[in-house]
Amino acid sequence: MSVFEIRDQFYLDGQPYHVISGAIHYFRIVPEYWRDRLEKLKAMGCNTVETYVAWNVHEPKKGEFCFEGRMDLRKFILLAQELGLYVIVRPSPYICAEWEFGGLPGWLLKEDGMRIRANYEPFLKHIREYYNKLFEILRPLQINYGGPIIMMQIENEYGYYGDDTNYMETMKQIMLDAGVVVPMITSDGPTDEALLAGSIPGILPTGNFGSRTEERFKVIQKYTDGGPLMCAEFWVGWFDHWGNGGHKTGNLEQSVKDLDKMLEMGHVNIYMFIGGTNFGFMNGSNYYDELTPDVTSYDYDAVLTEAGDITEKYRRYKEVISKYREIPEVEFTTNIIKKSYGKLEVQDKVSLFSVLDDISTPVSDTFTLPMEKLDQYYGYILYRSTLTKEQGVSSIKLWGANDRANIFVDQKPVVTLYDRELLNEHKFEELITTTPDSKIDILMENMGRVNFGPRMEYQRKGIEGCVQINGHKHYHWEHYTLPLDNIDKVDFTKGYKEGEPAFYRFTFQADEIGDTFLDFEGWGKGCAFINGFNLGRFWEIGPQKRLYIPGPLIKQGINEIILFETEGKSPGFITLKDEPDIG
Repeated sequence: MSVFEIRDQFYLDGQPYHVISGAIHYFRIVPEYWRDRLEKLKAMGCNTVETYVAWNVHEPKKGEFCFEGRMDLRKFILLAQELGLYVIVRPSPYICAEWEFGGLPGWLLKEDGMRIRANYEPFLKHIREYYNKLFEILRPLQINYGGPIIMMQIENEYGYYGDDTNYMETMKQIMLDAGVVVPMITSDGPTDEALLAGSIPGILPTGNFGSRTEERFKVIQKYTDGGPLMCAEFWVGWFDHWGNGGHKTGNLEQSVKDLDKMLEMGHVNIYMFIGGTNFGFMNGSNYYDELTPDVTSYDYDAVLTEAGDITEKYRRYKEVISKYREIPEVEFTTNIIKKSYGKLEVQDKVSLFSVLDDISTPVSDTFTLPMEKLDQYYGYILYRSTLTKEQGVSSIKLWGANDRANIFVDQKPVVTLYDRELLNEHKFEELITTTPDSKIDILMENMGRVNFGPRMEYQRKGIEGCVQINGHKHYHWEHYTLPLDNIDKVDFTKGYKEGEPAFYRFTFQADEIGDTFLDFEGWGKGCAFINGFNLGRFWEIGPQKRLYIPGPLIKQGINEIILFETEGKSPGFITLKDEPDIG
């Protein structure tokens, strides 16, 4: 068995080991393509692969664990070992990663008073119970037991969040108790403030940054106690959020110089080698002055594109790495093609209101309840009530609401409120007329929980407070949870009305299977499914204009695509093209 050590440098079986790593998040890539992405990583010259572990995909409901399919962490790690790669695992319960709630499960927020990322026992209890399962997988895969794992991370960028050293020490002990024997690290921003708050004695601190390598390493060096210098996240690009005006790209020439200096002075993990895709409702959000939810593509301007294509950045990085180690010859064994399946006309369509009772069972309560109190964590939730006392609607305000509300009276859209608009009372220019039987429907969308900063503790979705109509609280609501994990129950034989949220069905014949890209030009906002698999969100404001459909999600013969659209905008067709358009 082998041993990996941290002394003045990294040592593998007593010999200096130069960590040249690239980040691949297994949960953002279909398993059929893991080998291809890892082969390309090795062929660029990397000797190590790094991955986060997203708690919310492995324990989607409290006590229910998933380590299969796209979540088969063991298979991913063993595949890396088969290809001769070592592995850095970052199992910290919080990962950021522009992932929903920074990887924390939404069910934590069901508990009143929940505090995260501090020495708060209810939070720590959940971590211990999760780690008991997770480390059944990770423990035997450490290098000391014949596996490829050489390092693990205790927490992620904690110095940007808090300064509870007791919590960091507790997290370290939880990992030791779980059987961690490989060296552990912390990773923080390359500033004195972040490193002082996020590091703990005896654990190597590393830095996360994308430029000014020499300057950053000089700061980190003050805290390494003579240990090696490592950039645990060398940011080679950036992520996109809806409405940001265009795809974010980095400065390639400067990035190449920084990588060279990094390898001259120390060690690197390239973030991201390939970004992949925020499938389903798993994109994260940031919140500074406003909510900025991330797009479905996590292309990140990474070394490989979202679809795994080799870029000029790949070629340039390979040249730099070749100065520091011999590049192995690697045969790419996965045949991947791109296909244009053409224009698809809508075959069936049905309004959400027509199938509401088919896909959700209402829960009655005097008050509006947030998603989490109803054991729902992602997607949409619809609140319905009868306006028996109101004589028309002149104003409305949603208290404690996140993130986006489409409001209807008698199934006619009256207003859409988003983010900061939810903080203020909305007054209608003209009174909305009602009868004692009039219904109000409020369709709320979880746009992706904030994944960074103190606002994370305030991420209950839906309406936690109340609905105020014409200045008074309105009570007695039906709650329809809509995680859309039962899309097969949508009955397309029922009624459709233009302008309402609706489901649209398409089919296409695939004689040859290849990657394709769903062009949603003309559609408003919503999400898309292929053969029941949630591809992610679309939104006309861009910058992303097409959704990536990996070939393994397509089957020989007839395939079904369903769009759920919330704005009442439908051109009647979509197009499957052979090129991406991420803005």
